[in-house]
Amino acid sequence: MTSPYDILFEPVKIGPVTAPNRFYAVPHATGHGWHEPNGSIALRATKAEGGWGTIINPMTEISADADMGNHPLDRLWDDADIPRHVANVQAIKSHGALVGIELAHGGMRARNYHSGLPVKGPSGGHILRPEIPMFTRKMDKSDIAEFRENHKAAARRAKQAGYDILYVYAAHDLSLLSHFLSPNNNHRTDEYGGSFENRIRLLRETLEDTLEIAATDCAVAVRFSVDEPDKANGIRHTGEGRDVIEALAELPDLWDINIAGWPSDSQTARFADEGYQLPFMDFVKSVTTKPVVGVGRYTSPDAMVSNIRKGRLDLIGGARPSIADPFLPNKIRDGKIEAIRECIGCNVCVSMDAYGVPLRCTQNPTIAEEWRRNWHPENIPTSKTLKSYLIVGAGPAGLECAWTLLRAGNTVTIAEARDVAGGRITRESALPGLSSWARVRDYRTYQLGQSSNATLYLSSALSASDIAEFDADHVIIATGSSWVAETPMLTPDDIMDGLLPTNSVQIYDDDHFYMASVLAEHIALAGLDVSYTTAQPVVAGWTDFTLEQDRIIARLNALNVPMHVNTPFSTLQSGTVLHVGHRAPNDSLFGETRDLLGEENVTLCGDALVPGTIQAAVHSGHRIARQLLGDPLAGNTVNREVPQILL
Repeated sequence: MTSPYDILFEPVKIGPVTAPNRFYAVPHATGHGWHEPNGSIALRATKAEGGWGTIINPMTEISADADMGNHPLDRLWDDADIPRHVANVQAIKSHGALVGIELAHGGMRARNYHSGLPVKGPSGGHILRPEIPMFTRKMDKSDIAEFRENHKAAARRAKQAGYDILYVYAAHDLSLLSHFLSPNNNHRTDEYGGSFENRIRLLRETLEDTLEIAATDCAVAVRFSVDEPDKANGIRHTGEGRDVIEALAELPDLWDINIAGWPSDSQTARFADEGYQLPFMDFVKSVTTKPVVGVGRYTSPDAMVSNIRKGRLDLIGGARPSIADPFLPNKIRDGKIEAIRECIGCNVCVSMDAYGVPLRCTQNPTIAEEWRRNWHPENIPTSKTLKSYLIVGAGPAGLECAWTLLRAGNTVTIAEARDVAGGRITRESALPGLSSWARVRDYRTYQLGQSSNATLYLSSALSASDIAEFDADHVIIATGSSWVAETPMLTPDDIMDGLLPTNSVQIYDDDHFYMASVLAEHIALAGLDVSYTTAQPVVAGWTDFTLEQDRIIARLNALNVPMHVNTPFSTLQSGTVLHVGHRAPNDSLFGETRDLLGEENVTLCGDALVPGTIQAAVHSGHRIARQLLGDPLAGNTVNREVPQILL
């Protein structure tokens, strides 16, 4: 029987190698780096198992002077790194996927904190992180020659390790090659600077070097940012972005196209729809005959098919969608579209990069736990003893806990006090720009609804005595948390309950994530005067890590919302104050139920255990379900990657 999605499973020839399908897991950091190889290998191997036909290793430093400092990336500095990459290649290829590697030099964005070497670039001056007091050494001809030799050596090592695709990286304003291309960063007057032909020279030479190393054994891809929409004088897809593609059109075996910088390439659903990069790269297929891969937070199989049929893309690139659901391709192949855990575009995964720790995902609690806890995104071990579980609260933690226990073969009953499931997900997804967050609720309620062993009761507030009368084998309390503020101030809960003041509103942000700014937007769109104030020196400080801060400020400016930073709470004037402060766990029912049933029969999870992000609530629900199933790695004990001491 044919499927409308068959085209997504056609093989695609990429130079001397062939991708088994059109699902292409583009490079992205995993937070493991070169020093935690088992975790990063297991993460990518799981994607290959889930049907992603091509898996690309993330940004891999080619030499000691490409040290990216606090970002835990991979390395191919010398031959000592090769065995780790051999293990990576073998794990991915065991599932039938192609495997590639993004060879990279950070140029003016490198740190070299570890190596202690000078940061190098086409010109001198500050490195491209102005808050860091470091400067760039202008590369002379010997430095350029050394870079080319280092890139060739890394390509040889990658080929020796067994990679199918070797990347030449010139994207995201994170690459020495993109810095040479940029007239903003390249102020040279020799043959590597000035004219477009000179500025593209090093990219052309590096590409030709890599093609020579690859020979007929490996494909060579160029990853290139065709537009820099966040830069006033950046590369444009209607100008030099297109010129680069035209100049090198038939040289590489594949073009991996995106936009720069990272906040543009990885926009959240709050500010960009699925497929938002297409307008910038629509022309590429008309310029080259080589396969083209592009990204755009694609989760809809219909959108994927449309892009292939319209000749916009040959391969569907996925970073965040492949994190949210490593088994997305197999689910499409098997006709299980409704089982896809769609990326919600919240960028919690991205935020982990700021801390240099392994990924987290709001939709997929098993990401980066594949080796550490032996967690699989699709397979839950069957319970040795089947039980009945009562879960009080159908928020993100309760729903995930129920879904996990159900997959292990148990019977679950969920009681929700409100007349709709979802808890904070349902309330917050009604705010401006957050509608995709409802996917966290919808995925889980749909899956639960397919089983006769799961029952969800709405408008069912339970007391401790009600819970005791239910006589479940075990009770999980997932009653969430509530925003707290001193009377007579308003809280976010008041606004989400439908209360809108009649006078001007002063929002005071002690949370520093998205809530204060999205409430300011909500109130401004209702036609009320609203201002934003925080004691921090920046607006919505934590959203810098989710790459949203600049867009939040632009949005509030467009809505004429005054913003005040470095401002203590005591300076607020008269009017209605909306305090976005802290949340307190709704845990009183837990205490009452524990007193009736005993501590061993009642478990607390999610925001009711400790308030946090939605991602943390989902992870808590999953972890606690695994704990109840007897998983020895669901608690404090996990598999650790311990360095070896060489004597």
